[in-house]
Amino acid sequence: MNTPVERYLATWNAADDATRSQLLGEHWSESAWYIDPLAEAAGREAIGATIAAVRSQFPGFVFSLVGAPDAHHHQVRFQWGLGPVDAEPVVIGFDVVKTDDAGRIEQVLGFLDRVPS
Repeated sequence: MNTPVERYLATWNAADDATRSQLLGEHWSESAWYIDPLAEAAGREAIGATIAAVRSQFPGFVFSLVGAPDAHHHQVRFQWGLGPVDAEPVVIGFDVVKTDDAGRIEQVLGFLDRVPS
């Protein structure tokens, strides 16, 4: 996991709380925050709880990169999909991730492009 996008997707794809907590501790800043149209979370613990809630709504689904990330300075924007493994994503979103000077995820601004009705 060499890029913020890889670290971000790995965290969202962590199936258990222990792995997710480890990834949050290693790759997210202590003061990280996350916001999208449906959720807002400040700090690793709250972000972990948000991820766990999403994963419980979509059991067995995975987050994957859609297209190529675009990065400059300490920020990267990318589109992601959420769906069954090796299938068309059910949900598609667009996130902007900002990292701190150590390369840890510091801020996430999320947008939802396609959600099921």
